[in-house]
Parts: sequence; C-alpha cells; structure tokens
Amino acid sequence: MALGRTHNWIRPFVQRLFRQFGSRLGHPQRQALVEFIRSDAGYVVAWDASIQPRIRRYSLASPAMAPRAGALAACALPALPTPGDLAEWLGVSVGRLDWYADRRGMNRVAEGNLCHYRYKWIPKRHGGHRLVESPKPGLCEIQRKILHEILDPVSVHGAAHGFRRDHSCLTYVGPHIGRQVVMRMDLRDFFGSIPAQRVNALFRKLGYPEATAAALTGLCTNRVSNAAINAHSHSSGAPRIAWLERRNLVAPHLPQGAPTSPALANLCALHLDFRLAGLAGSLDGNYTRYADDIALSGGESLRRSTGRIGNLVAAIALEEGFEVNHRKTRIMQSSDRQILTGIVINDRTNLRRAEYDRLKATLYNCVRFGIDSQNRDGHRDYRAHLRGRVNYVRQLNPSRGEKLERLLQQLEA
Repeated sequence: MALGRTHNWIRPFVQRLFRQFGSRLGHPQRQALVEFIRSDAGYVVAWDASIQPRIRRYSLASPAMAPRAGALAACALPALPTPGDLAEWLGVSVGRLDWYADRRGMNRVAEGNLCHYRYKWIPKRHGGHRLVESPKPGLCEIQRKILHEILDPVSVHGAAHGFRRDHSCLTYVGPHIGRQVVMRMDLRDFFGSIPAQRVNALFRKLGYPEATAAALTGLCTNRVSNAAINAHSHSSGAPRIAWLERRNLVAPHLPQGAPTSPALANLCALHLDFRLAGLAGSLDGNYTRYADDIALSGGESLRRSTGRIGNLVAAIALEEGFEVNHRKTRIMQSSDRQILTGIVINDRTNLRRAEYDRLKATLYNCVRFGIDSQNRDGHRDYRAHLRGRVNYVRQLNPSRGEKLERLLQQLEA
C-alpha cells in the first residue's frame, strides 16, 4: 500500500470517486479527476490534519508490450518488455547490452578494439565515395538476430524490391517493361538520412516499451566521429565529403553495412512508398523502389506531366525525410534506351550490348588462352564468377544466355 497503513477516509473517498466517474475513467478525464480530488472535502480534511498521510511506497507499473494496430497485430514478434528481457533474448549481460547499444555515447570517440564498426571508403559508380560502416562480429551477430526475428516478420510496401526475399532487380524493373515513358530518380544518402529518432519510433510502433526501443535503436544505429571520417578519407584518397553527408554521419543514423539497415530503411520508407504508389496510380502508372532507386512509368498521362511529377516526387520525399538527387533524374521515352539498375527494359529485359560483347569476348579468350589469363581482378574462384555472370544474362535474355552457356561449357569441359 502506498501510504504504508490503512486510513479510514480512503474507502469513502474511493466510493465517491466511483460514483462520480464510474469504471471507465480514462486519460481524457484526467483534468476532471484532478479537480474532483481538489474539491473533495474528505480528501482535503485528511491532508490538512495535524498528522498528515505520508507516501511510504511508490508502485511503479511494470513495462509491458504495447498492442500493435492493423497489419502489425498479426506479426509474431518476441515480447521484450524490459532491457533485461532483451539482454536475455540476445544471450548477453545487461552491461554488455548497454555497451553494444552505446548507451553512454562512447563509440563516437572510441578507436580500435573499442569501436563497434570498421570503416571503408568505396568509390561510387558515377563519381565520389561512400563510407561503408561494417559492424564487428559480436554486434553483427546481434543485428542478424534482430533482423531475422523482429524485422523480417514485418511486411513492407509491395513497391519495395531491394533486400527482400524473392525480390530482385528483375522484379523491380518488371512493372516498367514496354512503357511509353520511364522516370528514374535517386534518393540522396538513403541510409544516412534516416536518423535514430525515426528508428526508435519504428520500434515503439512495433510495441516495444521506451527503454527496450532505445536499446534496440542503439544496437541498429551508429555515429561516426569526425576524426574517423578524416582519417579514413585521407588514407583512402577520398575527397572531402559534403557538409550535409558529414552531418548525417556524425549523428546517430542507419549505418550502410549493418545487416539490419536495409530492412529498417524499407520500413521507415513505408509512407514514402504509399504516397508515391498513389501518385503513380493517379496517372495510371507504376511505381517501384530498389533501395534508393525510384522508378515511375506510364503512358501519355505521365509523359505530358513529367516535369510536374518530378517536382511532386521531390516534395513528397522531402516531407517523408528523404531528398531527391536531381542530378541523377532521368526521363526515358520509348524511343530512347530505357535502363533501370543496368537492365534495358524497352520491350523486354536485356543486357546492354557492350556488356554482353565484353563478357562474350572474355569467355572466348578463356577458351583460347586459359581461364587464368582473363582473371585480371584476382577473383578467388573466377570460374564461379563467370558462371554467375552467365546465369544473370540467362535470366535477362535466355537466347543470349544460351550462346554464352555454350562457351562456358567448352571452358568447363
């Protein structure tokens, strides 16, 4: 009991309270409840007595999983009401959980073995560099468990094709094959632009209490120190990065390289996908997204309003926390070569002619001069590498793939 002993005035007070409000007292009646208590004569007398009641014990409600609404109600997610439950589920101590989740903010200044991530600058296809943040084995194992048992059971929008089972570049481009016009747009700094607050809100939406959601957020986000950015950029020869990208990296964000980041990014982009799919549908068109690549396609209605649609997409993306990189926007008519993720889609899926010719020449030279003569990039298993490339061509264009398959069989004979 909160007051430590029985008081005669409590029972009559509770009875008056029940007669006034009944059994359906809720948060909207909070102010009315406060006013009732202040004006209740028995309550006022009790607290104005010479020996006032004293609160001896505070009864704190145990954290509980919140109910999930809509489609989320059908998701079978582990119940983890407290950080202690989360630690036990992950098979680590509470102290180690706090360390992995970086609750004290030390990872932003830690170096070497104390840092949870390894950093590497890699060149982008069209210029510039991207920082890959790879979690070390201990944290990576934790993130994989979170991915498979918490994030994978949650459905994302059907227009999202990146990093999903039974989805690929082929399913991404499929709805746009043979359309009169195809718009391709790019979201700038896709992972880095998703802050920890947004990830935390997602975990809260999945029903996890505040403390558990904060721990899950810490496990799945990262912040990079300015020293690490400068050191790695100088050592790799990468140019100085833009202020906006640096700001995103030093703030808690989704790290590109963590196994949980693609699934979390798809879930955080749910409203973006809903709105862009609705926009495309209003023009009798199609919309798909593969990570940061956005594609819209349609007929005459879209062709007549591509400029307006491009501005609308940029505005919607900005409202949803993303930014369109306008320099990478392409509008491709049916008379042009329409390409999405390197796949030609004018009438059917196909490989660029130049890429097909290079692969064919490589296989031909392997047959003539030996397979090692063409392994200029030092692949560990070059034969398997070639097999994968041929299989990819067969998926895009079976007739071309068969021609390459015959060369590959000569090589494997």
